[in-house]
Amino acid sequence: MNLSFFDQFMSPFLLGVPLIAIAILMPSLLLPTPSSRWINNRLITLQTWFINNFTKQIFSPINPGGHKWALMLASLMLFLISMNLLGLLPYTFTPTTQLSLNMGLAVPLWLATVLIGLRNQPTVALGHLLPEGTPTLLIPVLIIIETISLFIRPLALGVRLTANLTAGHLLIQLIATAAFVLLPIMPTVSIITSIILFLLTILEIAVAMIQAYVFVLLLSLYLQENV
Repeated sequence: MNLSFFDQFMSPFLLGVPLIAIAILMPSLLLPTPSSRWINNRLITLQTWFINNFTKQIFSPINPGGHKWALMLASLMLFLISMNLLGLLPYTFTPTTQLSLNMGLAVPLWLATVLIGLRNQPTVALGHLLPEGTPTLLIPVLIIIETISLFIRPLALGVRLTANLTAGHLLIQLIATAAFVLLPIMPTVSIITSIILFLLTILEIAVAMIQAYVFVLLLSLYLQENV
């Protein structure tokens, strides 16, 4: 029983072919593409409004040099939200519960922000490793601590997204299993458990969107430090 709870996080295979690639490509197929007409439908209008407000909120504190990242981070935001929400549907697979995928997104983007800082303003980028006014005796220790915290950033990005989605999926499955088992024994308790499951599902929808936003927001903060 304990092993079956974690089977949902295994990448599915069909005829030896991993289906995670199809799960990753699915969000891009569901998003509507704007047309050349002057008047679009409500879905495209809502999508355009969301992207414009998100981009304005994320990039307002960033220097104009970092606005080149707007397309990439907005696309990443839509990608993560789509995969997180599609993973809440029954009989679906959530690629963002895989640490390898999240680290594959976090490490290159974090490394790009660090390299941009070292190329454009190396003195300021290296100055982050040593706060101003540090006592002489603490300089070696603080440099080591700040370096470790710098390299932990991509790990924190990937683990945060993986852990939150994995915990939510496990909790939903545990409560759903309890409601199903208690139905013939204690119907009243099973109904109460089902109500809790419904409320938890609403919470998980919010968590799926919030975690995608936090992932992109932290990347924008790292970019702001180095631009």
